[in-house]
Amino acid sequence: MASSKRIGKELADLTKEPVDGISVEPKEDNIYKWVARLKGPAKSPYAGGTFLVDMDFPIEYPFKSPKVKFNTRIYHPNIDESGNLCVGILKSEAWKPSTKAVTILLSILQLLDEPNADDALVASIAELYNKDRAKFDKTAQEYTKKYASA
Repeated sequence: MASSKRIGKELADLTKEPVDGISVEPKEDNIYKWVARLKGPAKSPYAGGTFLVDMDFPIEYPFKSPKVKFNTRIYHPNIDESGNLCVGILKSEAWKPSTKAVTILLSILQLLDEPNADDALVASIAELYNKDRAKFDKTAQEYTKKYASA
């Protein structure tokens, strides 16, 4: 199957040449299911945290995007309480078969560093982000300490 070959190569590439702040491994030895560990960006309220993210690749990958979900609770306007996230690169109208898993993970790290309040999943968090950044940062840091610290 072409998708398993592509996914296997991407996993091997990430293992062979790790990207700072990202580590991945297959879940239960299933090449179609990955667990990624993302380190919170240094100058963000998520610094010091490690966030577990599930990636489920469809059989149709790379022609369909993987399903990506946070397993670690996080206070973020683009990530809801269930771990669903809103990141442009994964939207069906924006998805390109040339997009690699590492690009998705880098986009998520970028989203942690720079939330997109204009494309929020959680309106109340986006509102706080826009109106009281200090309070947003403090709450995000508290969540990081409580849920994402080793």
